[in-house]
Amino acid sequence: MKIGKLTISDLEDLIFNNIKNNNNRILSFGEIGSDCAAIEVGEDIVYLSTDPITGSNSGLGKLAININCNDIATEGVSPIGIMLTILAPPHTKKEEIAEIMKEAQEEADKLKVSIIGGHTEITAAVNKIVISATSIGIGKKIDFKKRETIEAGDRLVITKGIGIEGTGIIAFEKEEELLEVISPELLNQAKSLLDSTSVVKDGIIANKFSKGMHDVTEGGLLGALWESSRFYNLGLEIYYDKIFIHQCTKEICKYFKIDPLKLISSGTMLIVVDKNSVTDLLEKLKENNIAAFDIGEFTVSKEKVLIKNGERLEIAPPQSDELYKVV
Repeated sequence: MKIGKLTISDLEDLIFNNIKNNNNRILSFGEIGSDCAAIEVGEDIVYLSTDPITGSNSGLGKLAININCNDIATEGVSPIGIMLTILAPPHTKKEEIAEIMKEAQEEADKLKVSIIGGHTEITAAVNKIVISATSIGIGKKIDFKKRETIEAGDRLVITKGIGIEGTGIIAFEKEEELLEVISPELLNQAKSLLDSTSVVKDGIIANKFSKGMHDVTEGGLLGALWESSRFYNLGLEIYYDKIFIHQCTKEICKYFKIDPLKLISSGTMLIVVDKNSVTDLLEKLKENNIAAFDIGEFTVSKEKVLIKNGERLEIAPPQSDELYKVV
């Protein structure tokens, strides 16, 4: 099997075909294109999400907090707690684990989220440190967004640009090699993108206007678009020239011959918004110093299309992330 998330077909065959919902209080679980499980508790909904950090040796604490809290933010609520499981190989130094936890707490402080538990283990089952986290948030049942409200003509907006996480990871992992082909300034810009991997602020601000949101992670923007199209049972048309790509991302992807549109991008929130509200959304995000870009719309047709240089290109189901071609 290929490195990275399971393919859509394997996910369906191996995972979803073998699980089922046994409780009517569970409103959302285990679906392609869904970031959180949602559990009804009285007038509230508890949101939960889990993700591992496997593609990086740098910024593990930061990524563990941000990537998992991002999923909660797709529901427009603030994360309140997170649990961390750390699996470390026998050669790990105590200082490394301490540094991960210090970094994780720094990020948690920024988001006002508490690290409430977890597990730490030294094991020969891994050859580098792996962190898995579960994040928790609580929202009101009345605010729960139903997918049926999303329709053809709704606009698709992204925040910050694409390839954010992948660019930052590659910059750290391949620093010496990259200094031979790009300037130190551009490399530092790429590294700094790891400081932009949170979309909690994006999600909270966008919630007033959005009809739904999706965190752009493995598979990059095209993967997130395909999943959203599948989740809402609609087609989409996306305009390549509307998609913002940082210059450092362009240069790094060009050098390693990878596609920035298929590069992991925690830090990018994909927002669905009514066409009559898109201007208000963009202005509100701008007021809060969050760059945002209207890149296309959902369509009645089930076609998933990227329009680039006048060509209509099919957006295929996500495969192994471009990051794994490099690190």
